[in-house]
Amino acid sequence: MAAETAGVDLVPVVALLAAGVVAVPIFKRLGLGSILGYLSAGVIIGPFGIGIFSESETILHVAELGVVMFLFIIGLEMQPSRLWGLRREIFGLGALQVGVCALLLTMIGLAGGFLVSQSFVAGAGFVLTSTAIVMQLLDERGEMSTPKGQRMVSILLLEDLAIVPLLALVAFLAPVAANDAGTGWAGRLTDIGIGIASITGLVIAGRYLLNPLFRVLADSRAREVMTAAALLVVLGAALAMQLGGLSMAMGAFLAGVLLSESTFRHQLEADVEPFRGILLGMFFIAVGMSLDLTVVLANWQMIAFYVVVYMLMKGLGIYAVARFLKAGHREALERAVIMAQGGEFAFVLYSSALAVGIIDGEANAILTAIIIISMVLTPLAIMVLRRFTPQVEQSLEDVDVAAELSGSVLVIGFGRFGQIASQPLLLRGIDVSIIDNDVEMIQAAADFGFKIYYGDGTRLDILHAAGAGRARAVLICVDKADVAVRIAEHMRAEFPLVQVLARAYDRGTAIQLIRAGVDYQLRETFESALLFGGSTLEKLGEDPDDVVEVIEEVRRRDAARLEMQFAGDIQSGRDYLQGNVPNPAPTPLTPPRRTAKALNEEAADVIAKKATPAEQIERN
Repeated sequence: MAAETAGVDLVPVVALLAAGVVAVPIFKRLGLGSILGYLSAGVIIGPFGIGIFSESETILHVAELGVVMFLFIIGLEMQPSRLWGLRREIFGLGALQVGVCALLLTMIGLAGGFLVSQSFVAGAGFVLTSTAIVMQLLDERGEMSTPKGQRMVSILLLEDLAIVPLLALVAFLAPVAANDAGTGWAGRLTDIGIGIASITGLVIAGRYLLNPLFRVLADSRAREVMTAAALLVVLGAALAMQLGGLSMAMGAFLAGVLLSESTFRHQLEADVEPFRGILLGMFFIAVGMSLDLTVVLANWQMIAFYVVVYMLMKGLGIYAVARFLKAGHREALERAVIMAQGGEFAFVLYSSALAVGIIDGEANAILTAIIIISMVLTPLAIMVLRRFTPQVEQSLEDVDVAAELSGSVLVIGFGRFGQIASQPLLLRGIDVSIIDNDVEMIQAAADFGFKIYYGDGTRLDILHAAGAGRARAVLICVDKADVAVRIAEHMRAEFPLVQVLARAYDRGTAIQLIRAGVDYQLRETFESALLFGGSTLEKLGEDPDDVVEVIEEVRRRDAARLEMQFAGDIQSGRDYLQGNVPNPAPTPLTPPRRTAKALNEEAADVIAKKATPAEQIERN
């Protein structure tokens, strides 16, 4: 047994996993993303780092399955109906941007004296923007669903689609690169015919065999068999394309597209996702290992030159296309800076080009270094853009600015909460004035017959113009907690006789709003959660009258606990919740202007105190 154990070398496996586990959280904390973390980990443990691995090719061959599964997942997201809905943005804007930028970057390679095939592969790889970086930036800035965000997402979708024909083109370019081996037009046409036959066969099999296969497997109710079948489909499609002389990734992508409208799509995605994540991380680590630092150091001037020129030329192409399609200067400039880097698909393209002999190992190391450096520079470029460009001003075209409004109720914020809260008032014929500072929301609401005025509720002049002083009640329905508290403070200081009702994000916000002097506050999820819990009890067979009593008891307990927390007596609240003190009668919460100074200070301490996991219940 000891001899068998001694024969298993776990050091490389442990080092590989540890490198990713340690590097990725550090790089994400620095705002550089997980991909750069994996690449850096590969450099450190690779042959040009501390040398735990002497050959990265073996790991790279295994890890390429991560790219295969990644493209299968992308294919699952590419439902024909979705592509058709975004056809103008994807196949118009996206195709134009990719085409223009690919042409510009290929010309740079030709000007540098490289072959057409090498210049095209190098430029096309850099054109493929980092989906991970751009999607993360859009998500952090909350712009994923905005029109300009959707345009960038459409371009990324086109680039995700473009990797498939690009990989096929690399395979078709290979005979040209190896023309001295005697491969003529007949051989090339034969290869093309075999490739087309492979694609046709895969489409037919996917159309008529995959769904019936998964229906049979689903009836067996064997989860592990479904997982095995998902892997079989991905790897089988990849093998079919490989045997046809095409890319494995292309086969996986086509299999995903064929199953994108299947009822088993979500099950397949869930089964493949864990393997995809681990193997894709291994792929980036292997790419980092294959980065020849001696080549990079020997060619650092060339690398620095092409990083700058590629990023500038790609950014110029993106900006020109955006302006040509009537985008504003600010949006075009932002898109050019955010999407000026190369992306993770470039590594896939360069690896394929290396395998078929279009580029050699030295060129692959140089191109990989160019992509990595451009990805590192992207966050810095965005910081510079934000530093030297003014804040964007929303266009107020077709939007009325709040001025001399006279509604008996003023609603501030017309998001999902404000829309629902205003409906009972409108049904009773109450004159309601509504202001919001989201121009897109105002324009969208106008399509449904709502008259919304533009105005920032945190400004006193806007509150005066919106008629806050003349209103019978003001409803604060904004979604940001700090903004709601600031509006409440303005209202109490400037219009003390007007009733103020506010939406609270959580218990801490509710206490701040009470301190600000609102007449009524409601945590945005409280009543809906109570209704949800009550409905659950009824579904479990509880008597409806008993459910009403239970919900009322929960409401009373919550009001008492909030009163105690407002007074700063957290321990009393815990004792009460645990049943150690009598059930107090609910008392109305009083605004701070009628509360002792000491209680205010204690309540401030409660709000400022960072909640531990054990205290999370006290915030909801």
